[in-house]
Amino acid sequence: MSDAQDVVLAADGLTKDFGGFRAVNGVDLRVRRGSIHALIGPNGAGKTTCFNLLTKFLSPSAGSITYDGRDITKMKPADVARLGLVRSFQISAVFPKLSIRENVRIALQRRSHGDSFDFWRSERVLRALDADVMTLIEDVGLADYADAQAEDLSYGRKRALEIATTLALDPDMLLLDEPMAGMGHEDIDRIAALIRRVAAKRTILMVEHNLSVVASLSDRITVLARGAVLAEGDYASVSKDPRVIEAYIGAGHG
Repeated sequence: MSDAQDVVLAADGLTKDFGGFRAVNGVDLRVRRGSIHALIGPNGAGKTTCFNLLTKFLSPSAGSITYDGRDITKMKPADVARLGLVRSFQISAVFPKLSIRENVRIALQRRSHGDSFDFWRSERVLRALDADVMTLIEDVGLADYADAQAEDLSYGRKRALEIATTLALDPDMLLLDEPMAGMGHEDIDRIAALIRRVAAKRTILMVEHNLSVVASLSDRITVLARGAVLAEGDYASVSKDPRVIEAYIGAGHG
């Protein structure tokens, strides 16, 4: 596979201005197919803004974004999702009063029938999804909680359910915005293992503050600082880069 074919998501000169403030400044990014790519940087580095540009929740002031060889710069998030580029947690398909099984079934129905949740369909038709529902639930490690209400889950298991409802859309590429935020060690280990399993069949781009997670999961890392790319490479190389060390120390982060 050539280098061009190997790149599934690309940004060229990606820039975002808010009034007189340039939050993202000429970012070039190449995410290789089948990889786990992390976007990191100290607070205020522009990670979230860059992520929102890539997932089409913001429109760039300048630059372009290409997904699987197609220019998606001006496309809407829902249209990009239909192409296979899906941001986790973007569809809000977790209903707190419903069970895990019901939540995942609704997400699968949405994939099959667009924005209609098909509540009117017969029980027999809905039961046809049961095998797929349980496969997804097992894939994210929630088989023992299939009939529990979503609101009763621990924080980490709620994240696993959110990932399950995203996987129900069958994305080719999954974008995760700080998947470990607010988690304890046990949940972090569980979700990290889940991401590793999910990545066996997909490309993943994630923004993540937890550098130990980044070190253990990522094939490639892009470091942002002040809205621009500061360094890129594997964890071993970027973690030793004097510019990266200075950026984190200067921002008050070790």
